[in-house]
Amino acid sequence: MERGKLLSWPAPPLERIINTGAVTCMSYSPDGCHIVTGSDDRTIRIWDAGTGAVVGDPRAGHTGIVESVAYSPDGWHIISGSGDATIRIWNARTGAVVGTPLEGHARGVISVAYSPDGRQIVSGSRDKTIRIWDAETGVAVGKPLEGHTDWVLSVAYSPDGRHIASGSGDKAIQIWDAETGTVVGEPLVGHSDVVSSIAYSPDGHYIISGSLDGTIRTWDAESGAAIREPLIGHDYSVVNTAAYSPDGRYFISGSSDMTIRIWDARTGASVVDPLKGHTHGVLSVAYSPDGQYIISGSYDGAIRMWAAETGAALGRPLEGHAGAVGSVAYSPDGLYTTSGSSDWTIRIWDAKTGVAVGKPLEGHTGEVRSVAYSPNSQHIISGSSDNTIRIWDAKKCVAVGKPLEGAYRLGGVCCLLSRWAAHHLWIWRLYHSNLGC
Repeated sequence: MERGKLLSWPAPPLERIINTGAVTCMSYSPDGCHIVTGSDDRTIRIWDAGTGAVVGDPRAGHTGIVESVAYSPDGWHIISGSGDATIRIWNARTGAVVGTPLEGHARGVISVAYSPDGRQIVSGSRDKTIRIWDAETGVAVGKPLEGHTDWVLSVAYSPDGRHIASGSGDKAIQIWDAETGTVVGEPLVGHSDVVSSIAYSPDGHYIISGSLDGTIRTWDAESGAAIREPLIGHDYSVVNTAAYSPDGRYFISGSSDMTIRIWDARTGASVVDPLKGHTHGVLSVAYSPDGQYIISGSYDGAIRMWAAETGAALGRPLEGHAGAVGSVAYSPDGLYTTSGSSDWTIRIWDAKTGVAVGKPLEGHTGEVRSVAYSPNSQHIISGSSDNTIRIWDAKKCVAVGKPLEGAYRLGGVCCLLSRWAAHHLWIWRLYHSNLGC
């Protein structure tokens, strides 16, 4: 593709202040005014979202791999789980450590999450246990939750906070009573490989699990019963991406078999025939805010739009990227979509017509692996293999401030929980009135 002029920045790029490393997860805070990023350089960094300027000095604390990070529901605190077998709580406003490390796990902490009311924290560890903690005091609540026979890779609270679901390397899912810590029912067994991710449906009635066995399974959250057969419509190929519809009635999955599937979240049935059109594996999918449309990005470099009800392809593919499209997102107002590619660029598209809006956003010097809109649709954030995070004005199609440096291998801009090989933690704190804060 023809490369345009490199975007100019108000000031030279930030020099790396300390060692950099893998950024495994990044997300906006609940109010959309901050960004939290987990990285492997053992520090926490806070940045201004409008200018990209670092706020204060790097904060250190963990002495091992930081493998997971999450915001409290009110956005005031951040928790991090580390290979040093501890969990730390941080003041999201100042970056200061709150209290002493939460100690109790015998091995590294892989996954952490806040309860919906923010009063408790749950953690999953390589020691095969789950622990519940008082978020205010940091004191462990009850004894470790024991039952898994391998690493606990994923934990999630039910929307009402009454239960916790956990996925493990032992191929099983366990449901726990969040108040008593007791197991609820028998393990949910069916996957033939590691359970790498779990999530509750928005209404809390169902649990969806993804596994390295290439399948997706849906479970009744109350009874633990599997809902029909596993979702294996992807010809046993790797499922690269999945997302719930806004109303929670459906979910979609994209696979290396070049197709997208729409599933009934309640029954697990495939709703329509596979959505075919891509000529290579599907890397990213997203619903429009109103749930009427689906957008997908692929290794083939194209973006496609689909009718969510029928699965019909809408118009011609959105072409312009010269490399794989690894991330796609709708603006919250539903008017635009954005895409990040291995050609180092981000593009903005008119969601109705599919026409490219303005020139490509250029500035990254590596693959753009994740993109997301701010809650008010005015800004886009992107993460790249060039070790930077960039913020863009979505209307003017220009960069905002300096790149936030220190990032590597971003896996998901809006990922709240890290389940990858993170090592340490960086946190950026971003304030700006124009971001809808």
